Amino acid sequence: MARTTTGSSEASLTSALQPVVRSLVADMRARLESDADRLQSWKTEHAKAQKADRVASSFAEWSEEQLQQAAAGWVLTTVFLRFIEDNDLFGPRQVFLTGFDAERRALGRDFQDALYQRHPEYSYRDYLLHCFDRLNDVPATARLVGPHSSIHVIEPSDDGARELIEFWRAMDGDGNTLRTFDDKTLDTRFLGDMYQDLSEFARKKYALLQTPEFVEEFILDRTMDPALDERPLEGFKVIDPTCGSGHFLLGAFHRLMDRWEKDSPAMPAPERAEKAMSAIHGVDINPFAVAISQFRLMVAFMQAAGDTRLTERTAAPGFTVLSGDSLLFGPDAEGQEALNLEAEGFVYSTENADALDTVLTPGTYDVVVGNPPYIIVKDKALNRQYRNRYGTYLSGKYALTAPFMVKFFQLAKDSNSGNAAGWIGQITSNSFMQRTFGKPLVEHFFDQVDLREVIDTSGAYVPGHGTPTVILVGRNSHASRRKVTGVLGIQGEPGVPVDPSRGVVWSSITTNIDNIGHEDAHISVDELGRDFISTHPWSLQGGSGPSVIESIQGLKRQELEDISDSVGIVAFTLADGFYFRRTQSLNAHGKMSHRALRTGTDLRDWAGNESLHVAFPYEYDFSPMKLEESRDNLIEYWPYRAELANATMFNGGSKVDNGLKWYEYGRLTKNKLRTPLSLAFAFVATHNHFVLDRGGKVFNRHAPVIKLPDNSTEEDHLALLGVLNSSTACFWLKQNSHNKGVGGIGGGIGDEAWEPRYEFTGTTLQRFPLPDGDVTERGRRLDDLAQQLATFEPSAVFERTTPTRRAIDEAYENYMRIRRLMIAEQEELDWAVYHLYGLTDTDLSLPVGDVDGIDLGTRPFEIALARRVAGGETTTAWFERHRSTPVTEIPDSWPDAQRTAAQQRLDLMASDKSIKLLEAPEYKRRWSDDPWEDKVHEALADWLLTRLETPELWRRTDGMAQTRTIRELAGQVETDPELADVLSVLPLWSTKRGATTEKMLEDLFKGEAVPYAASLRYKGRGLAKRAEWEATWDAQRREDAGEITADEVPVPPNYTSADMYPAVWKHRGKLDVPKERFISYPGASPEGDTTMLLGWAGWNDLDKALALMSLFSDRADQDADTDTLAGILYGLAEVLPWVKQWHNEIDPQFNFRFGDYLEAQLEEAARGLGILIDDLNSYAPKPATRGRAKKK
Repeated sequence: MARTTTGSSEASLTSALQPVVRSLVADMRARLESDADRLQSWKTEHAKAQKADRVASSFAEWSEEQLQQAAAGWVLTTVFLRFIEDNDLFGPRQVFLTGFDAERRALGRDFQDALYQRHPEYSYRDYLLHCFDRLNDVPATARLVGPHSSIHVIEPSDDGARELIEFWRAMDGDGNTLRTFDDKTLDTRFLGDMYQDLSEFARKKYALLQTPEFVEEFILDRTMDPALDERPLEGFKVIDPTCGSGHFLLGAFHRLMDRWEKDSPAMPAPERAEKAMSAIHGVDINPFAVAISQFRLMVAFMQAAGDTRLTERTAAPGFTVLSGDSLLFGPDAEGQEALNLEAEGFVYSTENADALDTVLTPGTYDVVVGNPPYIIVKDKALNRQYRNRYGTYLSGKYALTAPFMVKFFQLAKDSNSGNAAGWIGQITSNSFMQRTFGKPLVEHFFDQVDLREVIDTSGAYVPGHGTPTVILVGRNSHASRRKVTGVLGIQGEPGVPVDPSRGVVWSSITTNIDNIGHEDAHISVDELGRDFISTHPWSLQGGSGPSVIESIQGLKRQELEDISDSVGIVAFTLADGFYFRRTQSLNAHGKMSHRALRTGTDLRDWAGNESLHVAFPYEYDFSPMKLEESRDNLIEYWPYRAELANATMFNGGSKVDNGLKWYEYGRLTKNKLRTPLSLAFAFVATHNHFVLDRGGKVFNRHAPVIKLPDNSTEEDHLALLGVLNSSTACFWLKQNSHNKGVGGIGGGIGDEAWEPRYEFTGTTLQRFPLPDGDVTERGRRLDDLAQQLATFEPSAVFERTTPTRRAIDEAYENYMRIRRLMIAEQEELDWAVYHLYGLTDTDLSLPVGDVDGIDLGTRPFEIALARRVAGGETTTAWFERHRSTPVTEIPDSWPDAQRTAAQQRLDLMASDKSIKLLEAPEYKRRWSDDPWEDKVHEALADWLLTRLETPELWRRTDGMAQTRTIRELAGQVETDPELADVLSVLPLWSTKRGATTEKMLEDLFKGEAVPYAASLRYKGRGLAKRAEWEATWDAQRREDAGEITADEVPVPPNYTSADMYPAVWKHRGKLDVPKERFISYPGASPEGDTTMLLGWAGWNDLDKALALMSLFSDRADQDADTDTLAGILYGLAEVLPWVKQWHNEIDPQFNFRFGDYLEAQLEEAARGLGILIDDLNSYAPKPATRGRAKKK
């Protein structure tokens, strides 16, 4: 077990190593970029990878992955070495780096000194490589540093190697080795944590997630045990094609050892261990995961064989664990040859193509188990490759769940070949059950194999799994029986269990899976017919859920698709980061054509939020605009041409390949915009949210719309709106929709059933059953109230009047009054709809408009929940999360009719299982809202910033762009009558009583301005990515000049949050699209003024350049130092190409070209400082350091 002398856990070692990996990546990157020959070699290799369709990402992204793998490889190899030397696995006194006591530390130093005496020319890197050679000398460990190890991708510099050595030799305050591995049990589980969290880059890219041991054991119980019972041990084979850190492989090895011991007790332990280990096979796309698996298996083999030492005479264990893409290597099931990636010109150095093709041969294994990744494939090339191989079973935007499902079954032995059919077991995302990509898998693949068990684990607590999961067990043969065992979910884990393996849901699954007919509070066990298994979508709801569904379906008059023209997406841009614009940014960046936008998160509680607009490159008839005829639009779109033109459509081609203009959306369903009325809904949400929209907006893919026939009235829409916003509709939708969990891969599960988000698709909604009866007036009432409520939102109030305390207080009173009414009316709607679907014998709702408003927390289901909490029956975060107060009695202040109705409902909830199921937080409207104070604060800030964007504030009287410090701005606010309203509103916004105008403005502008210079905007790899974008722009200019074709223009990489400083990322995002209101000029304020210097982001490029030239002149007149002046010129050089591109026509007033003029001014100014233009990068402004300097 890894530990530190301070008693920290294995996780702390991983945390300590994370910055070491990051440091090594930076070190290796610098080494790569300083070696022109190596850099060119890497670029050539990247080009080969692209040509072979192994990758579509840019060189920057691709090289980052290689560097991450190399750094992780070097770190892990030292981990293995430290484990070996601390546990004397190479023999006593065999220490190479350091040890857990003074004697061993001295041995490590002696080993290094002796090496340097023999080889005085050796560096720290040579010393580490010599240590690695010791691993290569021992057959059992040689593969850890063999030709396919990632340590050979690139080596660190001498300084990088020294830092790695010093990390292991670090000591605590008492003089003890800080990190040690001496452990008599040789426990390697700590490597599981390391696999998952060592590299944040790898964790995100590969969705790294350990399979908990209790899950692995259960799956092996259901697959490996029956497989071993029915066939001989000799020749038995098992594989995990997504082996990760090796949990399944280790579990399989230990089971095989047990079997061999029972089968052949007289056989020597080493021989048993070798036979067991020769059955073990694994593959993983992540090279350092493979290294971890190999090391863990090596240690397990040594223990099982009874060895305590690894020597040159120790045979290498017979397992086969390889690095590679399981979905690409090996022949397919139809017998077609493997993809000859080597012949096509590219395999990674970490891949052994021949061995991978052999190991991944279909029909080979008795057991195939694993936990495949659940992510969606983002790389275009891999997407194409997978579709070519598994296209029959892939549809739309598929998750890796689908091709791996096919691969697992293909690898298992086929009963048609005369063998006993292989067993398959996997825990995987349940997304295929409901999402459309799973339809071909369910309807065309599962009827070809023998699926035995379907186990809903979405309600069990599986550590780290934020994505709801299902366990599938089957065999690679035709169905052997008519029924499939189904473990169906009723209620999830009531909280995070101390021991997840003993959680109530998991315990119920493992205890009762073989007990058909069992039902408890959490699961039911039933037999599922083959017709269910081969019909998409699946619903694994147990308990009373099926009877409620039956009642809803039984009173169906028609389905939604019978009365609608269409249900689905209006638009998807394929580049939201470019097209989406915050409404607040339109003053500065609103010259391009745009429309109001609604996304899924904008649609809540009967209304749509007004926070976003979208660039709209279309004419009034929705035909694409002629971009070249619209200068303002062309200037905004042009820098992103390569990115937009190459955006990938669902068929794998680009927009241009599919006949679209490069600046168009990926899709605009024009017919859905030709009539004003639409019902829009949130595609992903915890509950159902439908909104009646009356036209003029664009809806993105997360806000699909229902379009009724053209002659439909508003009343028709309101009738449908009421039913769809009911709790019954929420229940039906959740039973037929994909549960996305609460936090994605590794995000953790929700403690309660109301927390997970669901994906409500148009395809699902078309099947929604509509009842006889009418709730039109209830829909109208709630829609009216929602429109009234919107007028009292602080942002709406401040659009009508200058903010005052009185206006805020009056708005609050009206807002809360209307909101309480909406909560009450929603309750009546829910109960009216129960009756429409036959779930109550009589209509228990009160007349429309005859109810008083009620507080959140007082609804009957909440009273029942509060009673259970008070009685110790349950715990919940419902009240705290929604900032409501639990009550256990019906409020005395309610009118008699409402009190009577509430009691009837409580009684029915206690006696009727169906109503109890529906009257629960997971189906009842949450009425979740931001705190009023936060909304007021945000709206006040927006109002103030909008006022301070007044263009006249940022221009001189002659119209030239003018920068201002916050101190200068404060002086004008205090003295200019035109800004008196700003002076009155600032104290309303500020949380600091008695603050000066200058201080309040400093606080207001924090995070609202983006620096003028690239060196102040980007960090880490960000500057290198910026260079790639600049190369793309240069190529686009050459394309415009007719020198190259569009195909020769490189597509630049997207940025990540790690590439930009936080304030920049907040405004610009992954495409670096300027959406900020203001520009900052750090370090350029005038002498004696320490406040931030600002400009307006609404200036065009010429304005920005002239402002910088003016700033240079002002600071030169004040005798600013060379670094400050050169930094300003650096910023001018950055903006100059855009001035020359867009503003270099002859100016009629000055009779010269401003681009040429400014270029000459830049050269003259640089010359005056004694600096060459090409050397300005050396004077790039640097971000101010924060905090204390580190001790040296």
